[in-house]
Amino acid sequence: MEIQALRYFYAVAKTENMTRAAAQLHVSQSTISRQLKALEADLGQKLFTRHSFSIELTEQGRLLKEQAADLLLMADKIEHEFRTWDEVTGGDLYLGLAESYQIRWLASWISQFKQQYPKLHYHVTSGDRGQVYERLDRGVLDFGVVCEQPNPDKYAALPLPETDTWGAVMRTDSPLAKQKAIRAEDLAGLPLFASEEAWEHDLPRWAQEKMGSLQLEGSFRLAYNGAIFVREGLGIMLTFDRLVDTSPGSGLTFVPLTPKLEEHLYFTWRKDANFSPIAERFYKFVLEKANEPR
Repeated sequence: MEIQALRYFYAVAKTENMTRAAAQLHVSQSTISRQLKALEADLGQKLFTRHSFSIELTEQGRLLKEQAADLLLMADKIEHEFRTWDEVTGGDLYLGLAESYQIRWLASWISQFKQQYPKLHYHVTSGDRGQVYERLDRGVLDFGVVCEQPNPDKYAALPLPETDTWGAVMRTDSPLAKQKAIRAEDLAGLPLFASEEAWEHDLPRWAQEKMGSLQLEGSFRLAYNGAIFVREGLGIMLTFDRLVDTSPGSGLTFVPLTPKLEEHLYFTWRKDANFSPIAERFYKFVLEKANEPR
């Protein structure tokens, strides 16, 4: 299986249109068609169902689309690392980040680092801890930020300087919006939003035996999307503070949970990672910043 054929496949899979994919890639439709047929022959599976004016992914095609994104990212990462190996003013960093207000620390470190290495390019993906760990393990990412203490046998980690506070985001006209804190029993039977990961791993530590009385209405990986549903009166979202706008006039209110539930975030990397030169420099830079007095 050739990387170029995989690039053609991924472009067509995203657009589900051969003409648009050909325009994006600046090649002819016949070139793409030929590459896709060769790819299907190599894999021994049909990847598309072709219609008059569009194409549709088969089950095998949908699976390959999911895997192709990381495969192509890895190929690009390898190419960029070797191309910029001797580049003393830059290079490429690959980071996977949890959603948190504390990401501001990482943004600040990158901003300062870029002053020393102006040709730095960084590639950021968002994901839950499972996704970040998986991509670290596969070598797709250099570093990650996760909402838990990583396994010390496998990962090295630095805690970010602050903690995130859990709470409930609701409409300002909600009866619960006037409370100083939210207990699990306050939410019993109400439609709730949270990430699947938080619902399974984090919130049970807070609700404990009352977890069974809580009702997950829908799950969101991005708090911004959940906030839109909250504004429509569809439910209450359990999330970190300062992820969505709850300022006066926003129509939303954040109320912390009680007992208090906090989360530490960790900047992490694989202990056995073989860093590129720019990733090695960034790793040492972050260590210095983390040890500075505040």
